[in-house]
Amino acid sequence: MKYFFLIFIFCLLLITSNDAYSYNYDSPAPQTASSYTSDKPASAEPLLTWKKNTKAIYYEVEVFDKPINNLSTAEPSINHVFFTDKVFVNAYRLTLKNITNSSSGNLYWRVRAMDINHNPITPFSALEKIYYDTSLPVVNGPIPISHYNTGNGSILLYPVYEWIPNPDAAKFELEILSAPPENPQGTEPSKYRIFAKTMDFSCEYYDPEPRIGTFYWRVRALDENNQPIGVFSPAEKIVNEPSTHYQVGIFGDSISHGGGHLSFGPEDFEFSYAHYLNFPSINLSQSGDTINMMVKRFDADVLPFKPKYLLIMGASNSLRAGISAEKVILGLKILQQKCYDNDIEPVLLTLPSINPDNIKKIFDESTAPGWADEFNKVNAYIRTQTHIDIAADFPAPPAVLPTSDALDGLHLDDNAKAVIGQRINNAWPAIIEQASPHASFSLSEAQIKKFFSLPDVYDL
Repeated sequence: MKYFFLIFIFCLLLITSNDAYSYNYDSPAPQTASSYTSDKPASAEPLLTWKKNTKAIYYEVEVFDKPINNLSTAEPSINHVFFTDKVFVNAYRLTLKNITNSSSGNLYWRVRAMDINHNPITPFSALEKIYYDTSLPVVNGPIPISHYNTGNGSILLYPVYEWIPNPDAAKFELEILSAPPENPQGTEPSKYRIFAKTMDFSCEYYDPEPRIGTFYWRVRALDENNQPIGVFSPAEKIVNEPSTHYQVGIFGDSISHGGGHLSFGPEDFEFSYAHYLNFPSINLSQSGDTINMMVKRFDADVLPFKPKYLLIMGASNSLRAGISAEKVILGLKILQQKCYDNDIEPVLLTLPSINPDNIKKIFDESTAPGWADEFNKVNAYIRTQTHIDIAADFPAPPAVLPTSDALDGLHLDDNAKAVIGQRINNAWPAIIEQASPHASFSLSEAQIKKFFSLPDVYDL
């Protein structure tokens, strides 16, 4: 999403953008994080880093060979020696051989954040001095920036891997290992490899498989002929062990999986409502799920963990594609029954509205004409069950989701995910105290058969 897709969207929005994407954020200049001093100079490939701006679509980075007097913070300078706007994370790997012939010396850099209309949402940062010494060793490999098991919202059954590329890469090869590699930062695949994927230039990969247990992932760059460039990245560990006995699981589609504001994925934990919960959880969601897909993968993905409570929110993809509320409600009932049969308490979450115009602009996907009525029917059912009404904090259909809450019209941004998290936190004591309705819940074989007889999104 952050690379090929974003560049495509930029070109599209130069033609189609309008006032729906105009922002007046008053964000301060980015706060630089990397530091290269005379005592600890950079190598020939310094990594420039700064604090993430969750409203940025991309960043512009400028490099200078000397300080510039009266440098404007409102626009790029004609005096820079290097400029790029192809920066989609809060870090950039600078290649000095493209900028200077000197083996040592000083450079200066600054950065600003940009919105979807190519307008700045921050001024440029103050110039940051870089001391460099190109004789220092360089590890020529990608740099992982997805770090799981680091706090609330960071435990995902379906991980998303992201990295900063090394120079001259045309492709990348990702490998997942069952144990730490025997050849750390080596050039050959590990003997513990259990999965591999080669992709054209992209620095993000959504794992299509659930990762139950303990795993390691790493990535290396390839040239056009699939020959390695440099070494594998350091291996990153992922731990999704059922023996942890998570009390709370989250089960849904991309809205629950995480990500939003076009540039951010599930590996950006600020864009997961799990990040804002007062209690730990394991995220069992998968981006792209329909109600059929949720029902079909429940046994394989939920039962190994068997949480005490399961937060269930899904089917927005089904409803916006024209699947009936009747089918979605039957699917929710099947999920509830599966929970009760396995001593899991299901907690349904109401569905926030969507914004069909923004979905069309970003994804070029149309929304079913009757979406609002179908969303309301599903939410009406959910409100009769054990539930948390997270949709109450947003406009009810047919009113649409504000752009300030979801830039793409579907995936809620970090500010909206924080609202959802707080709503769940506020309701949680009552959920714990509530008696289970298991004994009064009923689902017939005829209802189950009807669910599977009705078309799914991919049958339309």
